[in-house]
Amino acid sequence: MWLVSIFWLSAFMIFFAYIGYPFSLKLLLAFRRYKPAKRYITPSITFIISAYNEEKRIREKIENTLDVDYPRSRMQVIVVSDGSTDRTNAIIREYEKEGVELIELRERRGKESGQNEAVKRARGEILVFSDVATTLEKCGLTEIVANFADPQIGCVSSVDRLLTNGESQTGGEGLYVKYEMWLRTMESSVKSVVGLSGSFFAARKEVCFDFSTNMQSDFKTLLNSMKIGLRGISDPEAIGYYPDIKDKSREFDRKVRTVLRGLTVFFNHLEFVNVFRFGLFSYMYVCHKLLRWSVPFFLLIALFSGTCLIKTTETFKIIGTFQLAFYFVAFVGLSIPKLNTVKLIKVFSFFVMVNVSILVAWIKYLKGERIVLWQSSIR
Repeated sequence: MWLVSIFWLSAFMIFFAYIGYPFSLKLLLAFRRYKPAKRYITPSITFIISAYNEEKRIREKIENTLDVDYPRSRMQVIVVSDGSTDRTNAIIREYEKEGVELIELRERRGKESGQNEAVKRARGEILVFSDVATTLEKCGLTEIVANFADPQIGCVSSVDRLLTNGESQTGGEGLYVKYEMWLRTMESSVKSVVGLSGSFFAARKEVCFDFSTNMQSDFKTLLNSMKIGLRGISDPEAIGYYPDIKDKSREFDRKVRTVLRGLTVFFNHLEFVNVFRFGLFSYMYVCHKLLRWSVPFFLLIALFSGTCLIKTTETFKIIGTFQLAFYFVAFVGLSIPKLNTVKLIKVFSFFVMVNVSILVAWIKYLKGERIVLWQSSIR
């Protein structure tokens, strides 16, 4: 029966996107394993902070940046204020005597536009990008820069640590972040990561170009590296800590923006699906990005076909009932936030929320919508 085949194909694609792909990386690691020739070095660096109306957090971010254990004589600090209308610029100017440089954009032009301006002024061999909400460990900068002792490395991503009430989060988004970091670790060892943490990453200056206001600079930097034969890795010793979003209602919009920008980058760089040119990276690029973003469609197909087949066999009766119960629990969790204290409900709800946000991003992309202005999340 064709409906049965459609269900199992959809179920397989969902399974492969989240479990099959990382399992294939595990298999590849048995035959190839890359380890960067990391060595503690002190090249000149430019630390670039992006800010928009951050008067409540910018002082803490600058203090954290100046407190890292990297030689100050080898470190240029630039803060780009993207049309801020509060006291952000005045606070940044207080640190000019300590060498902090302010690029003040009179009108909002978007995060990547501001980063472009910072790259033009940058004197460092290595550029480090960070968001205001991200806190670095004292050794974080030294660790991430040490990877560039290896000439094969074009860019390096930090490892994200999501905090709730000052502690690592384990449910919902926390679990998802840990899964992503685990995946990046394997990708680094096999060939290259397929994405960088936009909140804290570093790159050679020569790969930081052609940033577009509707494309993620972190994603673009990685692809620029791959184009010239360099690779991107994730360093477990370089950790970026950032607090959970205070207003959960905005989390959905943030994920829509992130995926929409990701789709824009992906479809503007389809040359990377050419396996004859980029080899293994093409497989990873499609699996980690396109296949993951296709999961909402497979979920809808599996739900429709599974529900239609619920009366045909005992197996599909169980499967169909499970699907309906799963979505019921997830939507109850989304509708009644207090129930999200139950870890299982929180995970179900977050999974559904993520995939609905991806679906909305697809709709916006197909309608021709693009994200230009960047809005940092309130954390």
